[in-house]
Amino acid sequence: MGALKPWHIAVLVVVLILLFGAKRLPDAARSLGRSLRIIKAETKSLQDDDRNLAEKADAQAGYQPLPPQQPVQGQPYAQQQPYTQQPQQPVAPPADPVQRVREN
Repeated sequence: MGALKPWHIAVLVVVLILLFGAKRLPDAARSLGRSLRIIKAETKSLQDDDRNLAEKADAQAGYQPLPPQQPVQGQPYAQQQPYTQQPQQPVAPPADPVQRVREN
């Protein structure tokens, strides 16, 4: 009862031809095929991206920090001046354009 018989397929084809016309069916099938190819390519690229991400994560897990460097004998550390903040000059508040018009 649930099996698809050949006459079911024939009736379906006749109904599709009547609804869409003989000229539009090949175009519809072509566009459906293109859409399926695009979906397939996109899902494949997503899977490749996931694999690449996993490979990068594994590669970075093997990195170890460099050991601290010891100063070379006979060379003193560079003397740096400590940061001193320059005193700031007081800044006048910006002039209000409305106030300027009223004064004139």
